[in-house]
Amino acid sequence: MTKSIDQRGHVIVVDDDPEIREMVSNYFEDRSLPTLTASNQRTLRRLLTCGKPRLILLDLRLGETDGFDLLRSIRSSSDIPIIVITGRHVEKSDRVSGLESGADDYITKPFGLGELLARVRAVLRRRELMDSPQAANRQIRGYRFSGWVLDRLDQTLKSPTNANVELTRGEYSLLVALLETPQQPLTRDQLMAASRHHDDIFDRTIDVMILRLRRKIEVGHGTPHIILTERGIGYSLAVKVKRF
Repeated sequence: MTKSIDQRGHVIVVDDDPEIREMVSNYFEDRSLPTLTASNQRTLRRLLTCGKPRLILLDLRLGETDGFDLLRSIRSSSDIPIIVITGRHVEKSDRVSGLESGADDYITKPFGLGELLARVRAVLRRRELMDSPQAANRQIRGYRFSGWVLDRLDQTLKSPTNANVELTRGEYSLLVALLETPQQPLTRDQLMAASRHHDDIFDRTIDVMILRLRRKIEVGHGTPHIILTERGIGYSLAVKVKRF
């Protein structure tokens, strides 16, 4: 499908399978999401020199090209949102490596087009909120929850008795991710992706950090009531949050 590459707000689908490129492109176009496609690194590079896309869908198994190297290369010079596509039989460590290398999310083949579009829209919404003038002018100072106060400016956590509670960088990052999406289940991968700018966050430590957070903010409770385990999914913040 030939299109002008100076469209505004387009998505680039990078996959060496022509059927997947056409299927995703047609589905997105039918839903008013302009789409360009690339079958290899060279075509992607050419498209990137002609205009900045809103998002890149990147297959990590791109012929002879190492998708991880390509992902890291894009991320080293650009903050374009990237969702990586992995095969069904790809090791979980590869998906984790993709997130650690700068991907904003991942989806596994075979995928449903509805789920793919939902993930794309979710990543775009997060980016638009971050980039909007309203967000810049209305910087969130912190959060109040169950008597606790997390201050983002000085990165401090105060207990209901106004005592300072120390958090590691990883614990702080995870708590912010949970506070940003209260009463909504988050997978371990989503928590890691939300915290990917912190080098001490990776998949194998999520459970440990959640346990440490609980020990610090669930004092006096036999069972967790603030951070809940969502069986088969991940974790959620169960209490109401007020931003200030």
